[in-house]
Formats: sequence, C-alpha cells, structure tokens
Amino acid sequence: MKKFVVVLLALVMAMSLCMAASARDDVKEVIAQAQTMTLDELAAKAIEESNGKMFYGVGNSSRGKSALPLFISYLQTIDPSYTMEFEWQQPKNNKIFDQLTADSLKDTGTFTMVLIQDGNQIESKMVQTGILDTFIPKEWAEANNYAEGEYTGYLPLQTLNKIFEFNCTGEKTYDNVWDFVAEGEHGLFMDIDSEIVGKNFLYMLTADKYAEGLKDAFEALPEDEKPYFQAVIDEVAGDAEDLDLGENGKYALAWIKLWVESYNAQTDDGPICNTLVDKSATDQFGLLVYSKLRSVEESDSVSKNNIKVAAYEDGYTGFGGYGYCHYLFVTDNSPMPWTACAFIAYMTETVDGFSAWGKDLGGYSSNPEVAAANEEKFHHMTGGMAEDGTVAFAAMNDRGYDWWVNEGGLVLEDPVYCADVAFTVGSWIEMLDKYSGE
Repeated sequence: MKKFVVVLLALVMAMSLCMAASARDDVKEVIAQAQTMTLDELAAKAIEESNGKMFYGVGNSSRGKSALPLFISYLQTIDPSYTMEFEWQQPKNNKIFDQLTADSLKDTGTFTMVLIQDGNQIESKMVQTGILDTFIPKEWAEANNYAEGEYTGYLPLQTLNKIFEFNCTGEKTYDNVWDFVAEGEHGLFMDIDSEIVGKNFLYMLTADKYAEGLKDAFEALPEDEKPYFQAVIDEVAGDAEDLDLGENGKYALAWIKLWVESYNAQTDDGPICNTLVDKSATDQFGLLVYSKLRSVEESDSVSKNNIKVAAYEDGYTGFGGYGYCHYLFVTDNSPMPWTACAFIAYMTETVDGFSAWGKDLGGYSSNPEVAAANEEKFHHMTGGMAEDGTVAFAAMNDRGYDWWVNEGGLVLEDPVYCADVAFTVGSWIEMLDKYSGE
C-alpha cells in the first residue's frame, strides 16, 4: 500500500509539472503568434479572452493604472459590450522581484503582465530564470525598422533620464563632468541602495564607450585641476586591471570612487528637486529625474529659473546624466497572455496608449513614430517658452532623446552588461566608503 501511495504521489507531481509546463508553453506560443499580428488583430483576441474578467498588472510605474482605462476604451471601440475590471500594483522598496518570483511558482499566475525597471535584476532574476517573457509587437518593430524576428532585446516602453542640475543663484558653474566629483563637492543623489538603477549607472561607466568619454573629459580639464583627480586615477589603476576592464577603466573607477564617497544620499528625487529650485540652495547640485521639474510651483523663493541643466551650458564636457528604461514583459504563467500582448502593443504603438507617460519631459517613447506624435501633442521642445515666444524656463526646454544621446552624452543602461559586471564591479563599489551628508 505504501509503495502504491508513493507511486501515486509521484504520478500526481509529474502530472502537475507537466500541466505547469504546458501552461507556460501555451504562453510562449501565444507570444510567438502575437508577434506576427497587428494591434487590431491582437485586440480581437484580447476581447475574446478577457471580456468580463479581472486583469492584474504590476509595475514600477503607477501610471499603468492610468493606461488601462484607455486600453479598455480602445477595445470598446471594437466591441461596445466589452468590459474588464483591473487592479494595478506598484510594490515599493524593490519588492517587485520577490513578488514576481513568488507568483511564478503557481501553475497560472495572478499577474497578466509587468512594467519593470532595473536591467541588471531583470536579466539575472527574471529573464534567465524564465519568469518573464519578452513580446515584441509587430508594428513597434516595423516603426524601429526591424525585420521580423530581428530585434532580440527587451521591449522598452520608454527611456527616462536623470540629469545633472545645479542651482544658479550664485557664481559657481559646472562645465565638466569631473567638476561634480571635485574636492568639497557633495551632490544630491538618490542613494544607490534605495534605487538600484543608480548602481547600474555606475556599472555602465566602466563600459569602454563611457570610460573613454571620462578619459576625454579628464584631458579637457585645465591643467591645474588635473592633479587631484590624477592621484585617484593612479590609485585605482590596479583595480581596473584586476577587474579586467578596458584600457580606460581606471578613469571610470576614479570617477565612481569620488562620486560614491562624496554624494549626499537622498531617499527620493522629489525632495532633491525641491531643494535645488529654492534660491537658498546657492551652489548646490544634484543628479535627478528630469521630469520632477514639471511639478515645481513658482513663488518668491522657488523658481525653475533658479536651476540650470549642466549639459545645456555652452562648452560643457562629459556625460550630462544617465538613462534607464521601463521594460514591458508578459509573465511566463500569464492568465491572459493575449490581453497582455494587446495592452503592451497599445502602450508602445499608439499616442493614447503612451499618454499616461507622454506628458512628462525627460521620458521618451521607444517608438519613434509615437515619440514624434507625442512631441507634437505635448510640445516638450518648446515647454520652456512663454506665450510671447521668449524663454520662460530654459531648464524646461527638453531637447529630446536624440539630443541627449548624441550631444548630451547620456549613459544608457545595458541590462546584459550590468548583469555581467554586477558581481565584480558591484563588489568593488560595495567596499567604498559612502559619504553620509546631512
């Protein structure tokens, strides 16, 4: 009898595993088919699958909750009788990865899809483990001039940038990226232990492209400013070799060391912005999300004219900030994979779908057609202009994604590179002594 029970339990477990594997195979098959279909074709599938049901989504951005009603309205233009309830969660303190990992243990998960940031942990914890699956919408790929199946990366909804801004009510200026790590400087920055994309930014500086840019910026410094930095560059040269970095890796490590040991750690970008735009913050600077400027209300002591964007200044040398993405995925055990694919396509292929994020400066749709139409709709490029055509708030005049990448030297997150160096460079960073500013 005991042997029979053991065999029976083994059969039940095997059947359960097969059913789970089958369910996941079904999701992958849906994605494979969906990648050959237009948005309208996906919408028809979504209506059939999710009409009258409950949609659970999860993301680092709360605005998924704003995009879902627009998606439902779009589906109702095809079938007026269509209904769908929804709930959108935004886990705090980096718990989204634990939440998705726990949900992945179910045969059929709770979450239909996810909007998520932090390329390093996405690669190591979500993609390599098979918890999240990439879906590339057909019309998104075409807009980006990719042939069918040619694009192999993750699907970004948007790129956001964090940029160097400084209070300009005093005489101090910053015309080189090394100025931000000069002796006595303590920039306001969201702590890398609070938001991991900041740590990914530091990882990316060690990539050959950005390390070379730091070397070029160092060489552009006045001769009397170089010795302070040169001492640190020489100090970390051996570490760069031990970490198997490129020939300019020592410049990256020197900048990272000076930055990590000097920045004034903050818990959020909002307070950083509020500090910098006050006239009392003379000679302070920060590295923060560009879009925070939109929330600043003018007063006697507070103005968006009290700050300048470093990269917009004539003669500025070096990178002006860093960029990271919000990525879109279908959960590998999604309860409604067709609806997930349709919603993802809607957000990446239409202006209305992106509108929950499109109103902000410093956030750029990954679809060039949507980005152009969105710019026309919200006029970011003239967002700093007054009605009479004069410049009202120069810092608000967003120059756009292409400018930031090609002229502003934006350091862009590469998930695979970040995951590759997270242990080596990451461990080196952890050994640095961070400045604890007041």
